Amino acid sequence: MKRKRVDIITMGCSKNLVDSERLMRQFDALGYEVVHDAERPTGEIAIVNTCGFIGDAKEESINTILQLAQYKQQQRIKSLYVMGCLSERYMAELQAEIPEVDKYYGKFNYNEILTDLGSEYRADLRFERSLTTPAHYAYLKISEGCDRTCSFCVIPIITGKHRSKPMEDLEAEVKLLVKKGVKEFQLIAQDLSYYGIDRYKTQKLPELIERLSDILGVEWLRLHYAYPAHFPFDVLRVMRERENVCKYLDIALQHISDNMLKQMKRNLSKAQTYELIERIRKEVPGIHIRTTMMVGHPGETDADFDELLDFLRFARFERMGAFMYSHEEGTYAYKHYHDDVPTELKQQRMDELMLAQQHISAAVNQQKIGSEMKVIIDRKERDYFIGRTEFDSPEVDPEVLIPAHTKGVAVGEFSRVLIDDAGDFDLYASVVKP
Repeated sequence: MKRKRVDIITMGCSKNLVDSERLMRQFDALGYEVVHDAERPTGEIAIVNTCGFIGDAKEESINTILQLAQYKQQQRIKSLYVMGCLSERYMAELQAEIPEVDKYYGKFNYNEILTDLGSEYRADLRFERSLTTPAHYAYLKISEGCDRTCSFCVIPIITGKHRSKPMEDLEAEVKLLVKKGVKEFQLIAQDLSYYGIDRYKTQKLPELIERLSDILGVEWLRLHYAYPAHFPFDVLRVMRERENVCKYLDIALQHISDNMLKQMKRNLSKAQTYELIERIRKEVPGIHIRTTMMVGHPGETDADFDELLDFLRFARFERMGAFMYSHEEGTYAYKHYHDDVPTELKQQRMDELMLAQQHISAAVNQQKIGSEMKVIIDRKERDYFIGRTEFDSPEVDPEVLIPAHTKGVAVGEFSRVLIDDAGDFDLYASVVKP
């Protein structure tokens, strides 16, 4: 008997991906054939897990819903459901504008899809997921929500207050994933720095990392999305002491000028930001820092932007992403500021910022030529095995390319390599004989 097929399409960030993976495991347990991010969904059921963070992401989610609504009209799929951040934020508007969707769900009640299909949520599978990533790594979401009040950000509007997951639950989830062959974990949250304050009345991120790193089979732990104000500095001690905690920190700074930090309601100053970066680098020699910057926030002047460029040259971030300010309904900035930086100027500043970062990234890579490094092999692609070092997170960071004819290299396994050459972003390596 042919199994019913459900197509799940995930938009946005890795935190959404974890939600999709949990839902996929529930459908799999019910006997469905589950397909993720198919180019042409053809199942009886299609589910879109949407993103609602900024304008471009919202547009992409809406276009995907409209495309699948057309598929339903053409009878290529039978049922269409929508969940996630966009529908949490714009439920009523979406119901009115795209009635072809059978039902909309928010970010936290998506398990009701199972009930509406005549099945039941399996609580005994609450720690289990059907991984969409390669089998050797997974994302681990340690909390939901955010208590910060940044002027530009809709995340608190969508997700509500910060809610830390119990450490025991996270340990159980990691142990299950290790049994499946996962070796590398990306710890993710809207705000890692806040972990534990709501549940344990104190910052517990350092203790959580220690407990997870003690689990046999965990070879790499990597930290994403820390907040700079009230940073839990004991994390740096854990990084120094634990070999399986990557010397890598993703910490979104957004800007540097006191004018912008105040306008953005970031709760720290330019001087404090400089001190923070200097302390991180001093306490964890060799650490690679990934950050995110914003251009075009209301009130950003040429002088503010020049300060940002100067800071970039000082800090020499190994990894950096950037985005243009989006005037989002419901935010403090939307209510109190005029979106006064023209789009063309936002784009110009974005391009200039990324060009400066490209030069920094190229110089950082050049310094690695001749060094030995441990890499995990993600995949084989044409003429190369593609791997990453402890300083590289999947999807967003540089990769290490090893000739495909190299013997003793396998996807999902670690190798010791010698860095032979470097481009602006990627490294080229040969395997070091044991």
